[in-house]
Amino acid sequence: MKKVKNKKNDRLKWIIIVMIISFMLSLVFSSLSESIIPNINIIFGILLIIIFILLGMIFDMIGVAITAASEKPFHSMASKKVNGSKNSIKLLKNSDKLASICNDVIGDVCGVVSGSAGMLVATLLAKKLNLNTSFIVLIVTAVIASLTITTKAIGKTSAIKNSETITFRVGKILNFFHKK
Repeated sequence: MKKVKNKKNDRLKWIIIVMIISFMLSLVFSSLSESIIPNINIIFGILLIIIFILLGMIFDMIGVAITAASEKPFHSMASKKVNGSKNSIKLLKNSDKLASICNDVIGDVCGVVSGSAGMLVATLLAKKLNLNTSFIVLIVTAVIASLTITTKAIGKTSAIKNSETITFRVGKILNFFHKK
């Protein structure tokens, strides 16, 4: 009975942590885009939106790859002391939480922020070209949504096919930062 209560408490703690991380990332990314975009040219604003879309895709790929990869090859590499293999195993052992962070927190926050940044860029574009703001906002947000969905679909397919490679690369990156 105590184990069940501990699991419920752990899940509740995890949900609260995810909520706080999501809130903080949204706050930081949104405030950055809202403070930067109105003061820059439209091309740089578009580049910023593309960066958010690609960042969302990359983290979505990582989340999918970690949930799709098998631990077995990494245990083999770890026995041969291959750099990054132990971190890859840690990633896989925490795949549920990491997928939540990568896909749901970072991936979704990037999607929301790219949409709000798109509205700012669309408004600037409409004013500059003296066009109907509502129409331009609709077109820009539709383009952003389709690009986000398309890049994530491509990324997920690649992540499933290359799950071990992606997981190992992330493990190697983590290994680089964890070296003493």
